[in-house]
Amino acid sequence: MNCEMSGHMTPNMTSENIVLRTEGLVKKFGGITATQNVDLSLAQGARHALIGPNGAGKTTLINLMTGVLEPTSGRITLLGEDITHMAPHQRVHQGLVRTFQINQLFASMTPLETLAMVVSQQQGLGNRWWQPLGTNRRVVERCEELLTLFRLTEVMNQRTEVLAYGKRRLLEMAIALACEPKVLLLDEPVAGVPAGEREELLHTVAALPADVSVLLIEHDMDLVFDFATRITVLVNGAVLTEGTPQEIANDPQVKSVYLGHGEELAHV
Repeated sequence: MNCEMSGHMTPNMTSENIVLRTEGLVKKFGGITATQNVDLSLAQGARHALIGPNGAGKTTLINLMTGVLEPTSGRITLLGEDITHMAPHQRVHQGLVRTFQINQLFASMTPLETLAMVVSQQQGLGNRWWQPLGTNRRVVERCEELLTLFRLTEVMNQRTEVLAYGKRRLLEMAIALACEPKVLLLDEPVAGVPAGEREELLHTVAALPADVSVLLIEHDMDLVFDFATRITVLVNGAVLTEGTPQEIANDPQVKSVYLGHGEELAHV
């Protein structure tokens, strides 16, 4: 990987500790350019947030990273490997995992059953996940870890469809972590979560394993500024600026963009 290719590497970043990078990423839909030459570098263990007003191109960028969309031009690398044209499931296998704005869960399964299935598949036991839990000690132990980390132990035997919405979001993150990601893309984890359920989710996001590099896409600026050590601002499909939370909060361009879109940038 060439360090000079990205205009958004910090002094502490080197080619050795960059886990995910986009270089000159462009996506056009007919005459509309949704992403414009996006350079973004995610460091090992990063707590990095991607923000921007509605229509900035955040979802398009994430869809490009995860393989849902093919770029018009540009390059994406994961741990130094070019994944630009790799299928979504192959990217997951390589360690790039995403949560979604909208829950995509098995309604009739419990959190324990769901995690047992994912963990079994991850450990190469995919054809035996349905066997009574307890058959494989490694699966049991990993499920217990995830249920505890994501505060799901008390509801582990309830059908997912009856869980509180905040618990469903926690389960979705638990599933993502069960895939043993090297890079985790959190797509608006608190979207639609009632105020009374948000604190538990925020604490859980903060407690994600330090070795997992996280890119957070979020409108909730309280969460962004509490979580991120680095923030990239996307406007009209292009990177406006990037910096520490303090630098972003004090950036007049960022303030102007958010005020111009009738949105509030907290901490400004």
